[in-house]
Amino acid sequence: MVEYSSPNTNKPLHLGHIRNNLLGYSIAKILEANGRKVYKVNIVNDRGIHICKSMLAYQLFGQGETPESSHTKGDHLVGKYYVEFDKQYKKEVAQLLEEGQSKEDAEKTAPLMLKVQAMLRAWEAGDEDVKKLWETMNSWVYQGFDVTYKTLGVNFDKIYYESETYLIGKQKVEQGLAKGVFFKKNDNSVWIDLSKDGLDEKVIMRGDGTSLYITQDIGTSIKRHEEFGFNQMIYVVGNEQDYHFKVLFKILEKFGFDWAKGLYHCSYGMVELPEGKMKSREGTVVDADDLIEEMIKTAQQTTEELGKTEGLSEADKHELFSTIGLGALKYFILKVDPKKKMLFNPAESIDFHGNTGPFIQYTHARIKSILRKAGDFSNEVAEIELHPKERDLLKLIYEFQQAIADAGNNYSPAIIANYVYDLAKEFNQFYHECQILKEEIQETKLFRLQLIKLIAQIIKAAMDLLGAKVPEQM
Repeated sequence: MVEYSSPNTNKPLHLGHIRNNLLGYSIAKILEANGRKVYKVNIVNDRGIHICKSMLAYQLFGQGETPESSHTKGDHLVGKYYVEFDKQYKKEVAQLLEEGQSKEDAEKTAPLMLKVQAMLRAWEAGDEDVKKLWETMNSWVYQGFDVTYKTLGVNFDKIYYESETYLIGKQKVEQGLAKGVFFKKNDNSVWIDLSKDGLDEKVIMRGDGTSLYITQDIGTSIKRHEEFGFNQMIYVVGNEQDYHFKVLFKILEKFGFDWAKGLYHCSYGMVELPEGKMKSREGTVVDADDLIEEMIKTAQQTTEELGKTEGLSEADKHELFSTIGLGALKYFILKVDPKKKMLFNPAESIDFHGNTGPFIQYTHARIKSILRKAGDFSNEVAEIELHPKERDLLKLIYEFQQAIADAGNNYSPAIIANYVYDLAKEFNQFYHECQILKEEIQETKLFRLQLIKLIAQIIKAAMDLLGAKVPEQM
């Protein structure tokens, strides 16, 4: 089982989610290519204080706005109110600081913070009006997410919702207290002491009885195992949650679940832009939809400048620009080892030269163009004298299965990305040194056509493992 995406329903997907989704989807495909039965799952963080922030801001400032009335994608509309909450909250904190309160007190007692905490308690108590608003706003977000997932080309076998699994987590916390796995502090909050395991004390549930991410994660993992009986579960989550997963896995071990040994955190580095870090609350995040649109536009501009669209219909052009733009995005993100922090540069990613998606796609299109010109050719094999470049290509072809195995063992699509780049680069060197269609020795010509046909198939298969398409012409 591979979990990825894990969005919050208080904002649209952003660049960090793109890396997460692409990694999770590609890892699932690579594991399938290694003969594993894989279930792709998503946990939507659809409840909690951050969700209530968007809801409260909408209640106070929304004036009945809807995605239809404002012609805004649902997740973007809800995200707008999350940013609005933060803006108004900061104003209140600043006012209290001016009145002489300490920063800590001001942040705790700002009217908006008290209201949002009250709203969360009302949600957990099943308040009808709060639940209705929650359902409405979440439905807007899901419609928006579905559009982004479809454009990005990722999907799930099952989507879990924190609002449905956190109660299982709370039940398990009660059982854990009875078993002595957890303990209570004076303020009624529930904790676990993992200092003997090289970790620390960790809060499992707040004093007011409201749950945390860890509560929900305990419940979700148990529910999933009951439903699917997996022997291995991979969480694709950023490295800022490293400690969280160490604690989660240790808690599940202490509950006595044998399958806890098969849990793995595929920890990846944050994505930064040339301008620096992103912050959702301040609205400085690179939105996934905007980025995808920008990539497709850049692909269009670059392709048209190179004069590569002659004879294509408008529909074919749109398909081509989308294939190149998304291919550039996916390849650029997946070629970096997941554990490493990465700098995403849209302009660099769409270059038709160097270690980029468009360079590999162009190599595939070039081979397809040669094969079209060749027409039908025989599959008979004759003994020929191999050129050194042909030997290099055959060696790389032979290594493809090993690259798939290594990528599966290391949960690293970067291994596939770097393999297919090496293959494309090697083909281009061969293409410059060896004749194909103009080769005079018929047996050699036939062999080379068969060789490049196989290379095109491998490029297509490798890019497919990265969730990217390759065009027939470009």
